[in-house]
Amino acid sequence: MERYEEIERSIIKKFRKPLWKKFIDGVNDYQLISEGDKIAVCISGGKDSMLLAKLMQEVQRHGKISFDLEFLVMDPGYNEINRQTIVNNAKLLDIPITIFETQIFDIVAGVEESPCYLCARMRRGYLYKEAQARGCNKIALGHHFDDVIETILMGMLYAGQIQTMMPKLHSTNHPGMQLIRPMYLVKEADILSWKQYHDLQFIQCACRLTENCTLCDNGGGGSKRQEMKTLIKKFRQTNSCIDMNIFRSVHDVNLSTIIGYHDKESSYQFLDDFDQRGER
Repeated sequence: MERYEEIERSIIKKFRKPLWKKFIDGVNDYQLISEGDKIAVCISGGKDSMLLAKLMQEVQRHGKISFDLEFLVMDPGYNEINRQTIVNNAKLLDIPITIFETQIFDIVAGVEESPCYLCARMRRGYLYKEAQARGCNKIALGHHFDDVIETILMGMLYAGQIQTMMPKLHSTNHPGMQLIRPMYLVKEADILSWKQYHDLQFIQCACRLTENCTLCDNGGGGSKRQEMKTLIKKFRQTNSCIDMNIFRSVHDVNLSTIIGYHDKESSYQFLDDFDQRGER
């Protein structure tokens, strides 16, 4: 058995419950894949996107729905070591990647205010554009369960609002395109276990503009997301149900106990119909 075959086998055998089942549950629960889809799996070179690629290959081979895949690697200006690491890992894992070039790092290098925000937006835009040019109707990203609950906490603690990372979105700038997150229910600890079990070495932060990327999942830096990771780790030590309760809180919002909420078209405050509700 080739090494990539051993790695594939482990996903549906040894890691069936924490990885394969959670992945399939997410795909089914949120209706992420439809018959006839052509999905661009976006690979950054980290553990999450590489595992996503393998999971998507497996569901394409063994699932009940017929769909096509493209494995896209956008090079925003990686150094040669990081780029070659991605190429080597794709070969090891039998992922047929397509690399396309951009100059994002060069563009954002001269930006003083929020360069990381601009970089993230530009990356997303380039991925949509390339995927659409290749006939895809969806792009798949490697965000996982921990990313979701970290986002919920960041929204509450630093933005003063309840919001979350959605399992799928319609693109506002690329009509007909959707973004999906098939690993929505997969926990980061289980991704790490899979990586360590096979002694796989992926890039952690490929940002060329800073020696210690504070936005990546590399355990370093002082970013707000890293702060949330530390906080959630403490929660899990206190009570193993807390992380799931954070996740479920945005699936079961009781609007009758919310002071106010809004969408793109309107806003609501509980005082708007307080008296009327008292008369019912």
